[in-house]
Amino acid sequence: MQSYKELTVWQKSMDLVTEIYKLTKLFPKEELYGLTNQMRRSAVSIPSNIAEGFSRKHRPEYTQFIRIAFSSGAELETQIGISKNLKFAREGDFEKTDSLLVEVMKMLNRLINSLVAKH
Repeated sequence: MQSYKELTVWQKSMDLVTEIYKLTKLFPKEELYGLTNQMRRSAVSIPSNIAEGFSRKHRPEYTQFIRIAFSSGAELETQIGISKNLKFAREGDFEKTDSLLVEVMKMLNRLINSLVAKH
């Protein structure tokens, strides 16, 4: 593989970022510097860490960056839960982000396991 852009997990996490931006546009304006900003940062961190780790070309560093991406996903999952509890959007508005996040987290987990197994 020549580029992180070829990784399906990177592509799906980029889709997740787009969906998080769409979702958070629905949130109250007073949340712009609160949960909206935090969710966007967490989402952006996922593909960013995948890209940075891939670019390191050293398996232990790559694995660490993928773990950081996974942690950002867990952080985002928590923030989505908080925004649901606060009813910042309708339940149906969360469906696509929920689905993408589950998919990305599973892919990251498999990637971590494969990197660790090869080590």
